[in-house]
Amino acid sequence: MTRFPCFSLALLFAGLIFLKTLMPQSQKSVMISQAPSGKSFLALGDSYTIGESVENKDRWSVQLTQLLRKDSVFIQKHDIIARSGWTTAELIEGIKQRKITETYDMVALLIGVNNQYRSQSVETYRWEFRKLLKICSKFTGNKESKVMVLSIPDWGVTPFARNRDKNQLSREIDEFNNVAREECGNFGITFIDITSISRQQTGPEMIASDNLHFSGLMYGLWAQKALETAKQILK
Repeated sequence: MTRFPCFSLALLFAGLIFLKTLMPQSQKSVMISQAPSGKSFLALGDSYTIGESVENKDRWSVQLTQLLRKDSVFIQKHDIIARSGWTTAELIEGIKQRKITETYDMVALLIGVNNQYRSQSVETYRWEFRKLLKICSKFTGNKESKVMVLSIPDWGVTPFARNRDKNQLSREIDEFNNVAREECGNFGITFIDITSISRQQTGPEMIASDNLHFSGLMYGLWAQKALETAKQILK
């Protein structure tokens, strides 16, 4: 394969998006509705939760609150603890720094792509992911039925990965997702597969402007996939 040094440098720079925090957008609290019977929702994760390169309204969790509203389920308080580049260990630390003492009616977790991107072991991921599930449970008053986990999407479909071995990327992402699915089963927590959506919906409109993350349209599909679970949790 012919090499293009300048393009490789650009890819290296783009790759830092996974590893560096580009903007101080972690730990957000978004007031969605003032309905007195409104619910509370905490979303935890990395760039896919904070919505790197998309507007706040296009984040998957924010779109989920709007879908719930259409079904007369109102989210009064929506908190987000997430940052681009975070691994499971960094998310755990970020949660500690937030010092949350309240509980939520629903908690969502989407984490692990940076563990895979940095070639961290699935064994480490398992241990730290298990710890995060316990934290999620604590945030719901130890009610695992109020927690949902979204699988790691496949960033191998993005233009950024054009010179990578996409089959290998898919295999690695599947390994991490298999661990997450297994641990969710052990805890009795719902595991939602959005990886298949990321692999099937591969049009350019599904990719964010940075050519690495996904667009609001893709996040909307994830929100749709999580909707029924969210309604069951909040009923």
